[in-house]
Amino acid sequence: MVKFVGQDQTPASGDLFLRTHSFGLSIFIPDDTVFTGEEEKKVTEQPASMDRDQSSVATTTTEPPSPSLLRRLVILDTTLSLHLHTLFQPLPRSLLKTLELAGDGRFFFPVAVSLLYSSSLRPILTPLLIGLLLDLLLVGVIKYIVRRPRPVYNKGMHLTVTIDHWSFPSGHSSRVCFVAAFSYLSSALIGEAVVRLKSPESRFGSNGSGKAVDFIVLIVCLWSAATSISRVLLGRHFVFDVVSGACLGVLEALFVFHFLRH
Repeated sequence: MVKFVGQDQTPASGDLFLRTHSFGLSIFIPDDTVFTGEEEKKVTEQPASMDRDQSSVATTTTEPPSPSLLRRLVILDTTLSLHLHTLFQPLPRSLLKTLELAGDGRFFFPVAVSLLYSSSLRPILTPLLIGLLLDLLLVGVIKYIVRRPRPVYNKGMHLTVTIDHWSFPSGHSSRVCFVAAFSYLSSALIGEAVVRLKSPESRFGSNGSGKAVDFIVLIVCLWSAATSISRVLLGRHFVFDVVSGACLGVLEALFVFHFLRH
């Protein structure tokens, strides 16, 4: 007869004693018990098989799942953005806020609409306004679909509409990069408009106007780059939000210039 006892019990003196360390269970076999060869093998190998089963279960449950490629990119983007935001903390926040205000749509639309009264600037401002409206629509739709939260360290931001709660893509970056790319593509048209606006007594010829337009376009491009970078430094957006917004703005400028300019 085979008996099972706990850890605190002791078998008789002549009994065969086995202990399973894995489950805290002891087995002792009286000396008058007779086993066949197969039965003896089953009894003696039972503790080892239990240990193997338990170790295999532990092995399968402790392996962590590997993160997906998208998850790794999000972690990298979040880490890089926080590092840049912390590194450039000494920059004057008033300067970054000024760039933020200059790239706001509430500033763009009134200025563009007021300049429409000039017949010389109308061929440029009309597609510019259409592109700004297109940008506003596309950014709003993408933000609503993706719904990526803004950085947790984003402080002191006044939301204009509900969609501004979301971070991807950056509306400021898409807007200013659209203006910069459209200005670059339309530099010849801007030069013609400047020539028409000049008075007959002006001493500057077409060459002087061309250089002035090139300088203005360069300033606009530098301003768009600074505004885009300020979105990360202010903590408003992640790096990938800004890069995606800038690419979206350039694509919008190409579309408007080639298809909506006339």
